Amino acid sequence: MARTGRKKPGLRVLVWLGVLLAALTAVLAGGTAVGQASWAPKLALDLEGGTQMILAPKVEGGSDINEQQLNQAVAIIRQRVDGSGVSEAEISTQSGRNVVVSLPGTPSAETRNLIQASADMNFRPVLLNGDGAAVPPESRTPDDKLPKPTAQPANSSDTNWITPDIYKQFEALDCNGAAAEKSQRSDPTKPLVTCEPATAKSPAIKYILGPVEVKGSNIVTSSFQLQQGAQGAVTNDWAVNIQFDAEGTAKFKDVTERLNQFYVAAGGQSGTDPKSQFAIVLDDQVISAPRALAVITDGRPQITGGFTEQTAKALSDQLKFGALPISFDIQSEQQISATLGGEQLRMGLLAGLIGLLLVVVYSLFQYRALGFVTIASLVVAGALTYLAIAILGWTENYRLSLAGVAGIIVAIGQTADSFIVYFERIRDELREGRGLVSAVENGWKRAKRTVLASKAVNLLAALVLYFVAVGNVRGFAFTLGLTAIADLIVVFMFTHPTLQLLARTRFFGEGHKFSGLDPERLGAVPLYRGAGRIRTPEDKPALVRTKNTGAAAEAERRMTIAERRLAEKQEQLAGSSKTSAKENK
Repeated sequence: MARTGRKKPGLRVLVWLGVLLAALTAVLAGGTAVGQASWAPKLALDLEGGTQMILAPKVEGGSDINEQQLNQAVAIIRQRVDGSGVSEAEISTQSGRNVVVSLPGTPSAETRNLIQASADMNFRPVLLNGDGAAVPPESRTPDDKLPKPTAQPANSSDTNWITPDIYKQFEALDCNGAAAEKSQRSDPTKPLVTCEPATAKSPAIKYILGPVEVKGSNIVTSSFQLQQGAQGAVTNDWAVNIQFDAEGTAKFKDVTERLNQFYVAAGGQSGTDPKSQFAIVLDDQVISAPRALAVITDGRPQITGGFTEQTAKALSDQLKFGALPISFDIQSEQQISATLGGEQLRMGLLAGLIGLLLVVVYSLFQYRALGFVTIASLVVAGALTYLAIAILGWTENYRLSLAGVAGIIVAIGQTADSFIVYFERIRDELREGRGLVSAVENGWKRAKRTVLASKAVNLLAALVLYFVAVGNVRGFAFTLGLTAIADLIVVFMFTHPTLQLLARTRFFGEGHKFSGLDPERLGAVPLYRGAGRIRTPEDKPALVRTKNTGAAAEAERRMTIAERRLAEKQEQLAGSSKTSAKENK
């Protein structure tokens, strides 16, 4: 029988999949050629080992460090390490005094300097702000229209600080990407181009800030509380309070006098003039940029605006402890071996190979030659996952831990599930008497919804686990989500197009007994049986009748008494009609 439809359906999709694989391979090959990437994924601390540094925090002036300050020091180091791109680092305290930092591989000199440096908090006036995304090159300001200083800046809020180079940096800065590694501190006497990271309630913002006017060391303390209204009544809004020392009080008074003038000149409208803002900067990153709504003469400003109790406490802690001049001395540094070692990695890989082998054996036993489609799909999914992990190791410094390996092993079974769902839908269509070409298309329509729902659940679970969990569990969640995405790509761009092509081959299309799609073995009865005969419900294969009988039994069990009596009457009427027909014959 001649087959209709496209001559080679699915071929274009397979070509695009090949282009995707070739592009990923070319990217990794290019990175390897310039010496920045490697064909092997980077391994985490538990599999590769690395460097362990024991740091002794010290406060300028010789005062002892307390537990709160030590915990804040750990938080500062973790933020710096994460911001520098180091993945799977372990940071903890030791004996209530020291900080232990374990990093995979050998840290660079810049990373060491970044870890040792004291927290750098200061206050800078805002000169310009904007959306955190980088301006596309074709939309950036031409050189002849860039702002040009007309005189020496009169104060830190003077826009003459914005030179053409500073404005170019501002337009090119992308605050939505990964944090850039900083090996040197900014000059406090010069302007700064920086970001305020995105939060759950606000997007990322980038700034041009003027020189430092008040140092974080001028902060005596900070606290958070529920805000009081005009009549002294307590509201449900949270606020953060700051107390400056005498020097900070005098400087802050002068600054707020100037900034408040910009606010008043704009008609007292928030968001009109960015020069009314005063940015709080920690390690060259903006943590808050409130407006000067009034002149603060007593050195006790209050920051308000959409805080929750948690966010108010976080900002208060940053102000209280981030301003402390804490630095770190490296007491000892040594190379450490893998915490789990190569033996555990080999056992993990062996478990993965055994699981993969069992999937292959089951696929060949259950689906005959169709099982080779499963094997090929797993190979493609594995290639996509491997390339993605290797590229992420190069670009994002992602490191594969043993928990991540476990996530990949678990994903093998989940990936096979997608193929099994699709194959069984095709077999159901064949049992109904359809040809293989239509069975592939109809089976795909039915299987596609199930596969998408299944992978959506997997991705949701991986996302929740990634953001809620800590440590190596996040590695498990990451690889679980990554392999789910790879599975979707493979099912849509390889498995289905491949079956579309195979359905038009003689081996599969005519249902060879070793193809796994033999209609006779599946018990299929064609709709047209020849000699003018059409398939009746009684002609359906026993498997289908049994399935329908089970469904009918379940439906009957759920019937009410009235519905059951009505069904019995209809069955009696149908039986009497068949008897009358036989007598007439």
